[in-house]
Amino acid sequence: MTRFNKPSEIKVGVIGYGGAFNMGKLHLSQMQAAGMTPTAVAEIDPKRLEAAQADFPGIETYSSVAEMLEKSDVHLLAVITPHNTHAELALQCLNAGRHVVTEKPFAITTAECDAMIAAAKENVVVLSTYHNRHWDGCVMEAVRQIRSGVIGEVFRIEAHMANYAQPRDWWRSSKSISGGILYDWGVHLLEYSLQIIDSEMCEVTGLAKTGFWADKTRWGADTNEDEGFGVVRFTNGKWLTLRISSIDSNPSGRWLEITGTQGTYLFDHTTYEIIKHEEGKTHIIRGTNPPSEGQRFYDNIADHLTKGTPLVITPEWARRPIHILDLMNQSAAQGRALQTTYR
Repeated sequence: MTRFNKPSEIKVGVIGYGGAFNMGKLHLSQMQAAGMTPTAVAEIDPKRLEAAQADFPGIETYSSVAEMLEKSDVHLLAVITPHNTHAELALQCLNAGRHVVTEKPFAITTAECDAMIAAAKENVVVLSTYHNRHWDGCVMEAVRQIRSGVIGEVFRIEAHMANYAQPRDWWRSSKSISGGILYDWGVHLLEYSLQIIDSEMCEVTGLAKTGFWADKTRWGADTNEDEGFGVVRFTNGKWLTLRISSIDSNPSGRWLEITGTQGTYLFDHTTYEIIKHEEGKTHIIRGTNPPSEGQRFYDNIADHLTKGTPLVITPEWARRPIHILDLMNQSAAQGRALQTTYR
């Protein structure tokens, strides 16, 4: 891999500049804040290319990825398109010798992850996934306190996010495009959990017979499931559950409930709560989480390309939550637990 002398030499671009969450501008701005140079945008909507020009005057604009790869010398591309296009577009760029960051989730299937990892190795380029929430204040604080022993040894994590609402009529609510109800926020909750449970995975279960993939409701034939649930077992005896629901009339506001031998740690984005039982009494400690530091993702990418600093979000790390989600889908369909290929 070619090493750059300084971040400003790294020419960066994005594939997709859609209006949803203004993610194109976010990625280019964070790349720029890390010292890299915004250079190119590929987008099929001419109006969004105009928006990119307004946000980054002079930036190169292309109506297709193929045109960008042919005409631009951009080095690093962020793929911020719908989930089911990540692997195809990433492979196109990797095989053209470009470094790639995909938006999360990395892909939809383990096989897609494997293909991208193989292409990155073959072309000696960098591949990562935009797990900026790896540096969310809530999980950084949880990791810090749990490692200090505040709740003893962790043996169970329950990760969940729920509401009661009809899915929106857009691609994130399409099973074939998004991957299903678990993929969007579930991949974040799994990535949080895998930072806390330091063990190899061994088995994944999707509980199809008990409603793991709830029967389709009136929302439509290709709409995400109403609720998804799965269990991950680890070789050290710990376990993790994940539940995402759009039909929960009494949703918990906490994202993760982490149970240890001496207490329980709960958190959402802004606050945490520690519950312990000592001398026959229940003690509750509440606190506010520190700010998130998502900029550290692109800072690490720039440092990796210029200084050789180890990559934090390696493609192998990004594959772990996708492997779990993929196996949950397969397990639900087959009605049995499945062994993990990757630990």
